Amino acid sequence: MKGPRIAGAPISWGVCEAPGWGDQLDATRVLQELEAAGYMATEAGPDDFLARDPGALRAQLATHQLELTGAFVPVVLHDDEARERSYAQLDAALARLEGFPAAVICLAVLGDRADYEAREVLDDVAWSNVLAALDALAARAASRGVRCVVHPHVGTVIEQAEDVDRVLDGSSIGLCLDTGHLMLGGIDPIELLRRSSARIEHVHLKDVDLALAGRWRSGAASYHASVEAGMYVPLGEGDAHVGEVVDELVRRGYDGWLVLERDTVISEHDDDADERVAAASRERRWVQLRIAEYRATTGTQR
Repeated sequence: MKGPRIAGAPISWGVCEAPGWGDQLDATRVLQELEAAGYMATEAGPDDFLARDPGALRAQLATHQLELTGAFVPVVLHDDEARERSYAQLDAALARLEGFPAAVICLAVLGDRADYEAREVLDDVAWSNVLAALDALAARAASRGVRCVVHPHVGTVIEQAEDVDRVLDGSSIGLCLDTGHLMLGGIDPIELLRRSSARIEHVHLKDVDLALAGRWRSGAASYHASVEAGMYVPLGEGDAHVGEVVDELVRRGYDGWLVLERDTVISEHDDDADERVAAASRERRWVQLRIAEYRATTGTQR
């Protein structure tokens, strides 16, 4: 029976490319815990997290019976020199993903900072450069048989509704539907899915408590501090309509990756492996049950 393919991600273990994010657990430990939580696939995480060589990467994942969903690649596209570097970044990611036919590259469009602490606002000329580059990068990946999508993300060029609309209207690249980041950007993910389903090619499923996000929205707390305080919550316990999103994806016959994430900051004082594994396992079972219940209720077999 076809349907969404469930995966995990290193960010749920506090592993993040943002500078100064927190304690970065080593890859072996994270992969062991992903496997223990019952996952069969993972996203790659930061560039230096998993092995770079494709053969070594396949061996590293096979040790834990894991597939690879793809890679998250932050790029700068409004600046001429940086835009040229983005092609080299993409080529490096494509080389790394060789032999992983189902892998998807997620692009996050940065401005002048890499810490996700403030939305980046561009003028029309810079936006034109970004949109053209997104299509060029997607075409470059497609020529190698790899799908490349853009990821709306807090603290990047594509954060809020008007930013997503510019991408939808001015380019043809597919979207990563990240329920948490969209909600924080003021975008209802279920509404976006229903009106632009043809552009949704990859999904990051996370939930967010908008009440806890209030201090970040008001500027009283940083994004990092808000994540550390628990702004991202277990699936189904927040405001991102994740249950409805899962139902809609099943209804539409989505059979791509459904990457379960709960953005986390880990310190040496809260390093509880047993609880991490238990929480990740609960998230996986929650999604599997939601899919099964929707199919049972509607008679949907795909």
